Amino acid sequence: MFYRRAGIFHTTYAADRSLFPIPFERWAMVAVLLFAVAAPWVLSSLAITSYVRPWLIWTAAVLGLNLILGWAGQFHFGYAAIMGIGAYASVHATRHGVPWEIAVVLGGLTATVVGVVFAFAALRVKGLYLALSTLAMQFVMDWVISHVPAISGGISATLQAPPMKLLGQAVTSEAGTYYVVLAWTVFVAVFMLNLRRSALGRALVAVREKDFAAAVIGVQSFYYKLVAFAASAFIGGVSGAMLVFGFYHAVTPEQFAVNVSIELLAMVIVGGLGSIIGSFFGTAFILLLPGQMNALIAWLARTLGMDIGVEALAHIPNMVYGAAIVVVLLVEPMGLGKLYGNVRNYLLVWPFGYARK
Repeated sequence: MFYRRAGIFHTTYAADRSLFPIPFERWAMVAVLLFAVAAPWVLSSLAITSYVRPWLIWTAAVLGLNLILGWAGQFHFGYAAIMGIGAYASVHATRHGVPWEIAVVLGGLTATVVGVVFAFAALRVKGLYLALSTLAMQFVMDWVISHVPAISGGISATLQAPPMKLLGQAVTSEAGTYYVVLAWTVFVAVFMLNLRRSALGRALVAVREKDFAAAVIGVQSFYYKLVAFAASAFIGGVSGAMLVFGFYHAVTPEQFAVNVSIELLAMVIVGGLGSIIGSFFGTAFILLLPGQMNALIAWLARTLGMDIGVEALAHIPNMVYGAAIVVVLLVEPMGLGKLYGNVRNYLLVWPFGYARK
């Protein structure tokens, strides 16, 4: 109906390998980008500040985690620490007079260096042992950030972030901050789309499926794992900086604790391992749905005249939200991205349901 392939002739390799070969997908992407550009004038200031902007930043971080988890198949339970390193490094660099653009890149590079150093030790093990190694990195970095005053100022200290600047001009408007965040998320998404069809992406998938078999065909698994950790850490470090400059405007150790790593992992799993569009869906599901669930249940309680205590009203949405996660994973264990893929594959052959893609 929408995803029609009639009239599409792949006469060149470039046309066959294009990101969006189906016209409907190209036009849909153009429409989404146009809406994203017009969002500050279409949506309310509250929606942009409280929902859209953090969603975009966390989606960029989830895409970085999906690179190491979904593409390379390596567990990572310390991604929040990587984001924290990038956030603190960029804030300190900016406070010492480094231009904002360079400071953000320095934050990403600092996170890359720390991530690769830990990866040298962590990649000597696999599976659950690798997960525990990255979890240990999270705890180590939590302790270092909290107990080294030169980094965080102390356990309970809050480090104010300088204003965001582009080419020396302060970005003070909500629309300006939104566009900076949007540009970073689009950059990461385009990078991941191209990575999927590159030689590096195919090598990472080969390592994910079976690293011994990949080594037999000439893929150096340890090298590509390091590359995946480095690229993922850079994206996480810059995303952590974007989170501080574009949303929190201050940085504390609690913002990048171990529970944040678990939430990031949940976003990847619910969205779908290795799925780019699933990263957007999974982030929205984990980040935005709880607040909407709270508002919905409170509204239902008032509408039905139910006398629900404050404590129960605070816990019922969490129960419903947890049940929603279980239902999603039961319906499609490969995540929300796979659900979208199922609908797309159905529409590719509709109304000829007996056909297969």
